[in-house]
Amino acid sequence: MNNDSSNDSKKDMVTISLSPGKNVLYPTGTEIRKIIAREKPPQPLYPIIAAKVNNEVTSLSYKIVVNSTIEFITLESRVGTNIYRRSLCFLLQLASKQIFPDRRLIIGHSLSKGYFYQYDGYDKIPGEDTEKLRKRMKELVAMNLPITRKVISYMDAVKYFHENNQPDTELLLKYRNESKIPVYECGGFIDISHGPLVPGTGVLTVFSVMDYPPGLFLRYFSFGNPEKIEDFEPNPVLFSIYREYKAWGKILNVHCVGALNELFSQGRTKEFIQVAEALHNRKISEIAEKIVRKGPQMRVILIAGPSSSGKTTFAKKLAIQLRVYGFNPIQLSIDNYFLPREQTPVDEDGNYDFENINALDIPLFNTHLTALLKGEEVEIPEYSFVLGDRKPEGSMLMLRDKGILICEGIHFLNDLLSQQVHPDQKYKIYVSALTQLNLDAHNRISTTDNRLIRRIVRDNQFRGYSALETFRMWGSVRRGENRNIFPFQNTADTAFNSALDYELSVLKVYAEPLLKTVKPDVEEYNEAKRLLHFLNNFIPVTSTWVPSESILREFIGESSFKY
Repeated sequence: MNNDSSNDSKKDMVTISLSPGKNVLYPTGTEIRKIIAREKPPQPLYPIIAAKVNNEVTSLSYKIVVNSTIEFITLESRVGTNIYRRSLCFLLQLASKQIFPDRRLIIGHSLSKGYFYQYDGYDKIPGEDTEKLRKRMKELVAMNLPITRKVISYMDAVKYFHENNQPDTELLLKYRNESKIPVYECGGFIDISHGPLVPGTGVLTVFSVMDYPPGLFLRYFSFGNPEKIEDFEPNPVLFSIYREYKAWGKILNVHCVGALNELFSQGRTKEFIQVAEALHNRKISEIAEKIVRKGPQMRVILIAGPSSSGKTTFAKKLAIQLRVYGFNPIQLSIDNYFLPREQTPVDEDGNYDFENINALDIPLFNTHLTALLKGEEVEIPEYSFVLGDRKPEGSMLMLRDKGILICEGIHFLNDLLSQQVHPDQKYKIYVSALTQLNLDAHNRISTTDNRLIRRIVRDNQFRGYSALETFRMWGSVRRGENRNIFPFQNTADTAFNSALDYELSVLKVYAEPLLKTVKPDVEEYNEAKRLLHFLNNFIPVTSTWVPSESILREFIGESSFKY
């Protein structure tokens, strides 16, 4: 009898591994924060704000129901930084609901370590209202209110969001069918869960709220520096592009994923794809016209942007538009100017750093660029990534009458690659997938996530990489972007938004099976799980109606362009 009782009690327990060699037993359903309180792990420099349970990131209110390995996440980690930012957005919405209960505060895009917000139906936010929001957020931080994850029924979630003026979230749920919806609650305010939040408002001490007509900016700290808000650096070019695409979204009444799903469910998919592609083509035509207006001295177009931004297809489509104006565009690939492998710099992990500008033969490229602009014929090297060196013979290139060079690569906003070209002779274009869509009014779609999903699909389609391999390369890619691309954004003459509002519905069909191959026994599982949860919000759309010259074809295949 006693043995049976002992066995029954063990069935109600789970084994938790907190560190190598340290396993403890806890009752099934114990919250992580209670485990922390009892086990008292060594206190890190910054607070523990979440945990990784069997490689999946969770809140501290998460209940353990299976045997688990737990790692604690602190504020200074990259994952912790993202959780902090998401929690700041929750805090701002809570403050807004308390002060202005009849207004809808809508998140916009990210810029200069911050998120742009506007009130729905308001042309501007008065400065005194911005100050009221900042003050209330500070008060909520001082109160250290708990932020708790819980699940509610689907019907209760729809009812709550309907009654509390959150129509975008209600519409998002219309195309999901889970019986239980995870949400976060604080001070009577509930929002749908799109990822873990900090355990309480008291953690959120570092932020700023600043006026930025027609809205405001909620600013946060940079990764690795959780004690300081950096100086604001305006980026009028990118801001204007975002504003333009937001206005276009309003015209089509597609500003959030729920509205997009609604449109597709009405049988208007083909029409919407055609309009989205027409907008792309019009914008590329406008950029070509800007270049033409610069006059005959304009000889070099420099196109830069982060990974999977669609630079290559954009360059090809721009070349077509320039031919309409009588130019003879020639594309010059920076890939052929890589240094021999033994001269390539290495990163902090000891791996070849191909995204470092010093991996390129900068003097040779500038010499060839200058010679081409003088009308001379140049032998362009041909680089073999298999050999890690240039082939013995290259190819001859010369600018003919009305010739113009189109150069595309991640470094081309950096003047080191065109230092001998007069500023009046070059035009710089920044390309990125700056989506205007939100999941709902409180949750934006990350440009980085959009590009990562593109890359997972492209790497598998054309390079034979698994999703896991792409995840493992992505950290190095992101470090290279932060060092080599983003610091030069403000130097661009114009920007092109390569995002297509319909693309994630198409990419979902390709990405979901790849993401499901990433299993819980690897560290990258959390990212795969997070993206699967994200894509769950989209109705899948077939690629049948995607034009062969679309930028999206660079990632899913069957493009009419050669790469």
